[in-house]
Amino acid sequence: MSLYGALSIGVAGLDAASAALSVSSSNIANVNTIGYKRATASFATYLDASLGSQSNGAAGVTSVIGQDVTANGLAESTSSPTDLSISGNGFFITTPSGSATGAQEYTQVGNFTADAKGNLVNANGQYLLGWKLDTNGKPPSNNTDLSLINVSGITGSAQATSNIALQANLQANSTIDAGYAAGDMTAGNVAPDFQTTLNAYDSLGGIQPITFSFVQTGTNSWAYEASYAGDPNNLSAPNPISQGTLDFNSDGSLANVNGASPASGSVSMTIPWSATSGLSAQTISVNLGTVGSTNGVTQFAANSAVSGSSVNGSPFGSVTGVSVNANGIVTARFSNGISENVYQIPIATFANPDGLLQLSGNAYSQSNASGGANINQAGSGGAGTISSNSLEESTVDLSSEFTHLITAQNAYSAAARVVSTANQMLQALEQIPA
Repeated sequence: MSLYGALSIGVAGLDAASAALSVSSSNIANVNTIGYKRATASFATYLDASLGSQSNGAAGVTSVIGQDVTANGLAESTSSPTDLSISGNGFFITTPSGSATGAQEYTQVGNFTADAKGNLVNANGQYLLGWKLDTNGKPPSNNTDLSLINVSGITGSAQATSNIALQANLQANSTIDAGYAAGDMTAGNVAPDFQTTLNAYDSLGGIQPITFSFVQTGTNSWAYEASYAGDPNNLSAPNPISQGTLDFNSDGSLANVNGASPASGSVSMTIPWSATSGLSAQTISVNLGTVGSTNGVTQFAANSAVSGSSVNGSPFGSVTGVSVNANGIVTARFSNGISENVYQIPIATFANPDGLLQLSGNAYSQSNASGGANINQAGSGGAGTISSNSLEESTVDLSSEFTHLITAQNAYSAAARVVSTANQMLQALEQIPA
């Protein structure tokens, strides 16, 4: 190997040590950067005839800079439900354009907050993409049909009543009205032995009063009427909206409702809302108890009274917050106590994550080396799960980086000594008398 070859090898050593120093500097600078993946410097020998590599032991050095993309940093707890981290494989799918149809980037930087329009965007300007769920909470059939996740554009919600349960006692020794005819209590022709009113909710979240009236018509037999107690113009048909019979056993337990076969303790009633009311059709299941049990309406000698009731549904409520579960389901919480699943955050995985192209802002784009993105629900198809109120810390180990920094410095000094020594030898050669 010639002296010029030694010089070239020394210069190659300087370049490689400089690259290692640059890598360590970048890692140290990003020790507190959310989602940062530690950069790596790998070295390899190379042989070049111009360096005299045909001689044994004459080899230069080259450096290859990369990132350990597959490594996961520690999870740091936060107070924001839209701070997200991934436990396991995969990346959030984002776009820097603020449009769902823009170019896609992949990141594990999950410090998302709502912008002025309510779209979730991280500190690096990458907008989070996900699946918009339908009214049944299902994502689109095409898993590439992604939308911007917007937490401010979620409208309020109301829930119409669909179930009513009544627990009450009807006094067993009430006067029997053998001449009762259906509808008499609502029409005012017969005074009920017992009456109670429950408030139900319509499809717009409005409160609608429904009165339940009872009269004893025979031994262990009663008639009931359910009538709407609100504005009669809201109905397309006259009251009562439901009527029938209740039969009791000799021990006071419920025997049957409406003479059903097999015996049943519940009845379904439909409120005939008029077109002018603006309300959707509403069917309510009324549970009057379990046949043979005393957990609903009973008949004992005690005074008639309501012991309990439950009515589902709720009035209109505005959004009070959102939450994200391990499967990426974004749930909106409303002031009326209702929760609704509105989005799902998918996870993108790659056959070779370390082959992704690095972009600014700790983001990546796919390449031929990485393969295409596989979009899956969190926790399935090899994708990791999502943690809310959590951010992934940098994967940099500061103590290791200082060690690498010292090693790179010494390697650079040694390579510089090679160059200096080869230069001195060349100068000595030049000083030999002709």
